[in-house]
Amino acid sequence: MSDTLQDIYDYIDRNADEAIADLQELVRQPSISAQNVGLRDCAELVQRQMLRDGLDAQLHELDGGPPVIFGHMTTDTSAKTMLCYSHYDVQPPEPIEAWSHGGPWSGAVVDNVLYGRGATDNKSGVLAFNKAAKAFLIVRGRLPVNLKFIIEGEEEIGSIHLGPWVECNKALLEADGMHCLDGSVDTATLLPDVDLGLKSVLFVELVARGAKSDVHSLNFPLLPSPAWDLVRALGTIMDDQRRILIEDWYEGLYELEDEDEEQLRAKAARVDLDALRREWGIDRFALGRDGIDAIRARTYEPTANIQGLVAGYTGPGMKTIVPNEARAKLDFRLIPNIDPAKAVERLRRHLSKHGFGHIEVIARESAEPPYKISVKEDMSQAVIAAAHRVWGEAPIVNGVSAEGTILRHVWIPCVLTGFANPGANLHAPDENIRIDNYIRGIKYAAAIMEEFGRR
Repeated sequence: MSDTLQDIYDYIDRNADEAIADLQELVRQPSISAQNVGLRDCAELVQRQMLRDGLDAQLHELDGGPPVIFGHMTTDTSAKTMLCYSHYDVQPPEPIEAWSHGGPWSGAVVDNVLYGRGATDNKSGVLAFNKAAKAFLIVRGRLPVNLKFIIEGEEEIGSIHLGPWVECNKALLEADGMHCLDGSVDTATLLPDVDLGLKSVLFVELVARGAKSDVHSLNFPLLPSPAWDLVRALGTIMDDQRRILIEDWYEGLYELEDEDEEQLRAKAARVDLDALRREWGIDRFALGRDGIDAIRARTYEPTANIQGLVAGYTGPGMKTIVPNEARAKLDFRLIPNIDPAKAVERLRRHLSKHGFGHIEVIARESAEPPYKISVKEDMSQAVIAAAHRVWGEAPIVNGVSAEGTILRHVWIPCVLTGFANPGANLHAPDENIRIDNYIRGIKYAAAIMEEFGRR
């Protein structure tokens, strides 16, 4: 790899064992936001690691939530300031029995692959920023750009306590660009995906209720049936062509510009969708989509996904009851110009209009708004150039993907990209990161810092 950053890359390679050991240490510390397990301990561990690496790291308390780690380091070599966003919380590890290599907190390295919850999402991203910054300080004695670090502990549950802290600390977070290192490279090309926007996620739970308790199913003719009510209600939300039927859902929808269409064409020419189908274990995409149509739908189509359905008895054998309650958990992906709060009200009106006004709608209405930035932004160009430097080819540029809580309060051009291997099993058992992908990810972070600092 021939690059003006070769001295930085060489340092990263020489100190790979340290980076691996720190990731193992971080993975071995549980930090499950959905279950409130180990969050403060993990925040303090991240702080200790940063201080050990010579980085600024301060714990900021959140009202009702786990601490945020914030750091600010300056340089006289650039007028630019970059905000490095990452998160130390992880998804629940269940089912535990599906894990191998010592379980979700082992941090075991087997055949050059490090296993454990958070190995990719997002503890390797946390350390990629930290180790890149350390490399510049050790090798050159200065950073190539002013850096701000923010590492939060509730990303996996929607950053529910971060917003008020951001609102009170706007000046602290001001920057010229922001990016997040989270996720894997493109399955087919093995090149980084560069996402220039956010599909917001609106989480909703629908609850249908009937009798005060479960009742013998002999009485079904006389009883309300929450399970059937819920199934019928769900059937009114989306048709068999995946179009959301809620009135005005698509009002003001983002209209693709020429650069968006060009990105879609460029991606369609380079990616192998067959590889994605093989990875997922399916023969065809929904509705027979393929090529640019499949890519356009994944990038820009609003969605209504049923995460899970629960009602009554689901154990072995049969139980003759009419359940007194049925629940469905949904996530709606909102593309730019769909307002989350308005979306919730439209859902409530829709259910009421179709005779399901008695079904409770529990929504996290603080969902971050979707956003979109141009490929011409300095942050976009810096990440694209850095990917080209480290991988030797231009990355795959996407229109929108999934970090927006901060952007509700402080507008910063934001880019999401990642470096993990395909098959990293994010949110699944045996989450992992290949060691070579991890070390390359640290170099990627360094190249992004260098590229943004010079713009």
